[in-house]
Amino acid sequence: MTTLQSVRSGQREIGVYTPGAEHPVFVPAVDVTAIVLASLAAASVIAVAVAAGVAVRRAPAVGAVTMGPGGWVSLRNSTAPALRAAPAAGRPWWARLLR
Repeated sequence: MTTLQSVRSGQREIGVYTPGAEHPVFVPAVDVTAIVLASLAAASVIAVAVAAGVAVRRAPAVGAVTMGPGGWVSLRNSTAPALRAAPAAGRPWWARLLR
């Protein structure tokens, strides 16, 4: 018959001594509360890191690029580029006249 000697710290059991080949062997008890709290803390840190990564991620500059049947290119999920006004001094006189 195996005899187990429990070891307590106050009201909490922290392990047992079991008979070994030459001397008793201490087997620590598993603290489920500490394991659960550590896993919750790790999960919350991971959740915050993932949320921060998603918030920082920018949308791509150009959406999906597809080739049409006639060779034209289609850009999906993108906006038209802003129109750039050419300076009036750089235009020839006849272009300013026709404007």
